[in-house]
Amino acid sequence: MLFNSYPFLFVFLPLALAGFFLLGRARPLLAAGWLALTSLVFYGWWNPVYVALLLASIVFNFVVGLAIVREAGTRRARRLLAFGVAANLVLLGYYKYADFFVSNLNALGADLPLPQVILPLGISFFTFTQIAFLADAYQGKAAEYRFTHYCLFVTYFPHLIAGPVLHHREMMPQFGRAESYRLDWENLAVGFTIFFIGLFKKTVIADGIAVYVRPVFEAPGRDVALTALDAWGGVLAYTFQLYFDFSGYSDMAIGLSRLFGVRLPLNFHSPYKAASIIDFWRRWHMTLSRFLRDYLYFGLGGNRRGRTRRYVNLMVTMLLGGLWHGANWTFVIWGGLHGLYLLANHAWRELRARLGWNRQFGSLGKAAAVLLTFLVTVVAWAFFRADTLGDALAIVQAMAGANGVTLPYRWLDKLGAAGSWLAQHGVRFENTATFGGGTQVNWILICGLIAFCTPNTQEILRAFRPALGVEPGGVARWWHWRPAWPWLAATAVAAACAVLSLTAVSEFIYFQF
Repeated sequence: MLFNSYPFLFVFLPLALAGFFLLGRARPLLAAGWLALTSLVFYGWWNPVYVALLLASIVFNFVVGLAIVREAGTRRARRLLAFGVAANLVLLGYYKYADFFVSNLNALGADLPLPQVILPLGISFFTFTQIAFLADAYQGKAAEYRFTHYCLFVTYFPHLIAGPVLHHREMMPQFGRAESYRLDWENLAVGFTIFFIGLFKKTVIADGIAVYVRPVFEAPGRDVALTALDAWGGVLAYTFQLYFDFSGYSDMAIGLSRLFGVRLPLNFHSPYKAASIIDFWRRWHMTLSRFLRDYLYFGLGGNRRGRTRRYVNLMVTMLLGGLWHGANWTFVIWGGLHGLYLLANHAWRELRARLGWNRQFGSLGKAAAVLLTFLVTVVAWAFFRADTLGDALAIVQAMAGANGVTLPYRWLDKLGAAGSWLAQHGVRFENTATFGGGTQVNWILICGLIAFCTPNTQEILRAFRPALGVEPGGVARWWHWRPAWPWLAATAVAAACAVLSLTAVSEFIYFQF
């Protein structure tokens, strides 16, 4: 079931809320069970068959987690942890990478039939969530003896399909509070405000700019030569489509959870404002970055074994993080690019420290750093979105000007003398393959202004602590949300525009991961 669908908005969500708070009056355990049950219905709406797989995974990890807690401090606990993690990875590997593995063997000369495995929705997220639980149980940070609560922890529908990746210790204590089961009007006001802001981002902005993405990324497969303007226009459109799609989902997840009185961890924090690639990964998919850091990078040794080993660990982490996003070499290349970016960023910081360049850059220097970070991220998104490595290389080559610089023919007259000068200096004016003209430019500019120049949802609602991990700092006072008529009117307009834009099924991009 999609957050951006009529069945969810007008049937599922009202029933889930009503049942949770009505049962919470009588017995919190019943309310927790109701929420777990409705979360399973939410998941099964896509394909009921895979509810059995989800439940089997939950039962397995619950039993292993109990055994780890009972054997705490022994070698058996360590073996149980290794067994549990291995079993989870085998399950994830089969469903996510079996076809990829076999197709690569066939490319090397084998002749094996493709398993054609259907990827269950959210398997990466509920698997990583449970691996984190097993690791926390081994370290004495988590213990869960109630199956209903563990089932709720894993299946909790605001995060089930596309994150955030949760820790048991940050979520379940909230369900242990009596006030979580009582209807709270502030939670409803804050939750619905955040939810409808996210829904607006998805249905109006992300889906609105999406029409300029597909033609560009399909062009190499149709042997259409892209100009620099075509390629940059399409990749920038995807850059903002992905931004508002994932930002919208993250807002909706936080808002929905707040309706139930539960704060999810912050997962998206204006990443395009980052002044370095290190800062970017502190802002983009923050809980996945945390998981990869805590359980992979630190597990490999982190930075404890010298600079060279640190760089190797960083690269391995990013390559595997790229592969986590999908069974395609394009994701591996995307992860590798970000690995190289991180290595360069760390090397630059070390060089500055050795040379004593401790002075902070001014506003102009920071703007240049933000622009550089944004541009290298855009190039990497071309690989992230492309269907094949060949398509990605064709698009990046076009971005670099391999097919020349071409502007739409209708711009020649509009540019006047400037157009004539450009034509005399090698710029062609003719019909472009995929570029949408001034409308596309306007979409990109508006999205850029929002992403770079406005506060994010968590900053606007900071005074009401919308999520776990909201960083300190403020925004202009007139941006501060408060339960007042002007904000109610603005939220109602955003909600109306978002709901009226639900004209077709539009899955979130991160659902495929």
